[in-house]
Amino acid sequence: MTDEQELLDYDETDDAPQQTETKSGTSHGSSGTTNVQNGSTTGTQSGPIRGSYVSIHASGFKDFLLKPELLRAIMDCGFEHPSEVQHESIPQAILGTDIVCQAKSGMGKTAVFVLATLQQLEPVDGQVSVIVLCHTRELAFQISREYERFCKYMSSVKVAVFFGGLPAKHDEDILKKNCPHIVVGTPGRILALAKSKALNLRQIKHFIIDECDKVLESLDMRRDVQEIFKMTPHEKQVLMFSATLNKEIRPVCKKFMQDPMEIYIDDETKLTLHGLRQHYVKLRENEKNRKLIDLLDKLEFNQVVIFVKSVPRCTALCKLLTEQNFPAVEIHRGMPQEERLARYKEFKEFQTRILVATNLFGRGMDIERVNIVFNYDMPEDTDTYLHRVARAGRFGTKGLAITYVADESDAAVLNEVQKRFEVQITEMPDEIDVATYIENR
Repeated sequence: MTDEQELLDYDETDDAPQQTETKSGTSHGSSGTTNVQNGSTTGTQSGPIRGSYVSIHASGFKDFLLKPELLRAIMDCGFEHPSEVQHESIPQAILGTDIVCQAKSGMGKTAVFVLATLQQLEPVDGQVSVIVLCHTRELAFQISREYERFCKYMSSVKVAVFFGGLPAKHDEDILKKNCPHIVVGTPGRILALAKSKALNLRQIKHFIIDECDKVLESLDMRRDVQEIFKMTPHEKQVLMFSATLNKEIRPVCKKFMQDPMEIYIDDETKLTLHGLRQHYVKLRENEKNRKLIDLLDKLEFNQVVIFVKSVPRCTALCKLLTEQNFPAVEIHRGMPQEERLARYKEFKEFQTRILVATNLFGRGMDIERVNIVFNYDMPEDTDTYLHRVARAGRFGTKGLAITYVADESDAAVLNEVQKRFEVQITEMPDEIDVATYIENR
């Protein structure tokens, strides 16, 4: 990382609060690290939290002593037992501890900060207490929906989502006439609203970044985040989450924090998902469409996501599938924002069963019924592969990932995936038992 790319060190600036102080009081509990072994915790103070994904059946959400309104909403969603990341993170997060957390996709990281902030929130009219930043508009929209889902019995809590592509005047009117307590958004729009004085950040108590590696690895976005951060009070809780958090970006995350607890569930080599079958199909570029039609005809599925590498390919493939009697929708950056959100909502509500998408849809999007993912075009790197295939097999459920290998560069990426995650991706067999990739079959 060059000097230019280094995160501004607040300790060296005159106009920013010092970040090296330890938070006063004892409300944060003991930060540091904990080891996880076979689902039980041991109180050691060395090394980050590690473990394998299992549901912690020895505890339920009731053990977290959450507000009755939150527990009721959790029960409505059908959740009984927290996942490992929830089991480890929520008790610390509701005490106000700063946390940086890596855990694989589909394990309920969003619920950690949603529940933790709602638990601590004491809504005051006209004051924004919680700010959540993420790197795409779709993810911001989804996070806001999660807040709405879990605060359904907290009638006084107001949530708003702000992002580019829509008129800023609309956002300003919301902040003026019906000020939310929780704001979710993309850094560019949040910064613009703060600079225009429409959004007052002086009462922020919780500062969250989701998919923090993506947000902070982009220099422009990182600068926006820093400006936003400096507009918030010195005393606040900072929470950061991602499925992939390399060793270079971790120190960058921690510069925003004070004595954070670091939670790294599973070693990087174990980041691939339990219950997810992964296969490849070797073929030529001009054979991709016919093979896709054959597989869609042959395989049983609830919903399917097909990833391609460009907007023109996305549009063309969606058109082809529809012409072949496989009604599909597309999502990509070339669409107006309203249309993208409408398509996303249509797919999430099961009005359509096939989605063709670019990498825009590859991170954080949570559609419960997706059980097959196609890499029609090979992802450019191993991180993108992980985030794409994680659209199937959410929260440890079964799923199927099929990757096309059309040339040597595709094969090289697939080999790197197998090497990094220590997973064997085998050639697609002629027959696949439906019970291995669909639940309850």
